[in-house]
Amino acid sequence: MLGVVAAALGGPEVLQVTELPEPEAGPGQVVVRVRAVCVHPADVAATTGEIPRGPDTPPFSPGWDIAGEVTSVGPGTADFAVGDRVAGMIPWYSTRGVPGGYAEFVAADADWLVPLPDPLDFVSAATVPLNAQTAHQGLSLVSLAMLPAGSSILVTGASGGVGGFVTQFARQSGYRVLAQASDGDEQWVSSLGAHEVVPRSADLAAVGPVAAVFDAVPVGEAAAAAVEDRGVVVATRPTPALVPARGVRQELQLIRLDRELLAGLVEQVAAGRLRTRVAATMPLTEAAEAHRRVLAGGLRGKLVLTVG
Repeated sequence: MLGVVAAALGGPEVLQVTELPEPEAGPGQVVVRVRAVCVHPADVAATTGEIPRGPDTPPFSPGWDIAGEVTSVGPGTADFAVGDRVAGMIPWYSTRGVPGGYAEFVAADADWLVPLPDPLDFVSAATVPLNAQTAHQGLSLVSLAMLPAGSSILVTGASGGVGGFVTQFARQSGYRVLAQASDGDEQWVSSLGAHEVVPRSADLAAVGPVAAVFDAVPVGEAAAAAVEDRGVVVATRPTPALVPARGVRQELQLIRLDRELLAGLVEQVAAGRLRTRVAATMPLTEAAEAHRRVLAGGLRGKLVLTVG
């Protein structure tokens, strides 16, 4: 089968299309014929070494989020049958690219996958697992603060995958949502339910005070300046500590695979209760160019690699 591996740590040029052995399903596993795999900034970070792979060196395969069809079922696996449509997240934080999703076939633990409802296409489904789970889990950290109904929350990066889902979840949770949009993307962010769209160029300190900030970019201190004393800031990467006297609770949201949550999120997208956005699709063999486009920025939605 064809797969894409990072032959070394570095830029997009380290990604190579190569022939790999077709995987076999072990106990508790299925083999998925990958139809779509999402390209995340985390994939780029893995190839540059920003997300350490551990003591081993390349080659490894990037790729967290996949959608496709089950082609074989391993011993003791009862959840899926050959031909089932599935979507899921390879927990790259534990597999470190063995396997990764940039391949025609992947041997995946059944616990990584959920059924894919018929109304949802493979490409859209591949944009859901990492982004939507990160958003939902991070917003639950805000909810722990027991904020009063109608409290204001600022979402940075609301044009992006995580921020877009946060905006929708925050609106569903009854918060007053102030969502920061990229230039020219205000209409999309507004359509996600934001009560107020904040321009990318805005001084975020002047936007507040808000009870909470979900810093999905993250921008760090500039976003934290908007939160009120004893408020809460959730960020998707480590950010500088705030002045202790302010009493602001800082939380770091790192993705963890939650199969039950993922199944519900995929169903919501399939039913139209959650929205996702695809900027473009590219063949798997153009993974290096896809990474270049992610690094260049300016995408309106997610970039998805397609297979077959």
